[in-house]
Amino acid sequence: MSPTSHSVVEATLPVIGAHIGRISEVFYDRLFAAVPALRTNLFNRANQANRTQQQALASSVAAFATLLVKEQPGDIDAIMARIAAKHASLGVPSGHYEIVREHLFAAIAEVLGDAVTRPVALAWHEVYTLMANSLIEQESILYAQAGVAPGQVWRNVVVAEREYDGAHAATLFLQPTHGERLPAFLPGQYISVRVRVDSGGEQIRQYTVARGRTPAEWALSVKRVPGGLVSPILVDRVAAGDHLIVSHPFGSVVIDDAETPLLLISAGIGVTNSMAALQHLVARNSGRRVTVVHVEHSPYEHVRRVEFSALGKMLPSAQLHLRYRAFDGVRDDGRTPLTGVALPSDAQTYVCGPVDFMRAIRNELVEAGLPPSSVHFEAFAPGSWLGLE
Repeated sequence: MSPTSHSVVEATLPVIGAHIGRISEVFYDRLFAAVPALRTNLFNRANQANRTQQQALASSVAAFATLLVKEQPGDIDAIMARIAAKHASLGVPSGHYEIVREHLFAAIAEVLGDAVTRPVALAWHEVYTLMANSLIEQESILYAQAGVAPGQVWRNVVVAEREYDGAHAATLFLQPTHGERLPAFLPGQYISVRVRVDSGGEQIRQYTVARGRTPAEWALSVKRVPGGLVSPILVDRVAAGDHLIVSHPFGSVVIDDAETPLLLISAGIGVTNSMAALQHLVARNSGRRVTVVHVEHSPYEHVRRVEFSALGKMLPSAQLHLRYRAFDGVRDDGRTPLTGVALPSDAQTYVCGPVDFMRAIRNELVEAGLPPSSVHFEAFAPGSWLGLE
């Protein structure tokens, strides 16, 4: 970023931040009026209704600008990798970035009025150009690595079996059609699932992908979300023999193959990330020291409970801690999910679960002396990981 733009962005960040909520709302109103299909088929309608979608994109631009002026390239790389993986899993074409630019800056001008002078507009256009170019470049690399043309990430799979899994979830076992092989995935990656919904149009959701009953099969565990548009269809209506449209696996928060200790912490349906990691370690006959903590309301709600426990027992250096009680933070008696758990100072930690749970876990880990850079999060709500890194 040029020195002039750097100074302008740094000076105007507080103003943009103070009005980011309104800018986001105006931006999405303009975008959806211009391209209605984005409202119905791409963006999550539930997140639109509760306003989290409206906060995500403009907040990401503001977060990117903040990191630029604070000169924290490592943090920028992590954020860009997350966004690029999410976009690739949706098959976002590069042309969408210019559509977003048009309506985002129109929204900024509408909300801030005369405060958007030419130097201010030019500086923020420079920020957006840097962000868009970075994402386009990374997404192009992801598409190339996947062996697909840009945006062409979708494939048909058949549901070989559906099993109810716990009180509110089901696991779908997916197999390829026409004799094709399903792509390999890394532990912690996810796929998008495209579903036609009752209210018309399609909706897309992301789910962690795990190994199924054979290495050639994918498994998706889906929790029914009350009032959700997609999860009730996948949990209760999709049956063996049905076909689904799914994406190539993507995701930047993956378990590495180092020999340092590994700490896996999950709550609720976040267990799927830990499950994929344990499957990977067992397949490699890993002797790595692994500590697993999972939090659930009750054993009956623990998705893939039997296999999860069995995997932990297959690893010679694994310790499994199950907490069957609702933990969002610190209990009245001062206990937390990590009470009594030995925390190796050199562990790489992976956390997946509700945002409030992950935030409480992060704070406890940092207070215990673990470096913040060693604590990794997977969060699927729009932009929810911005406050966790």
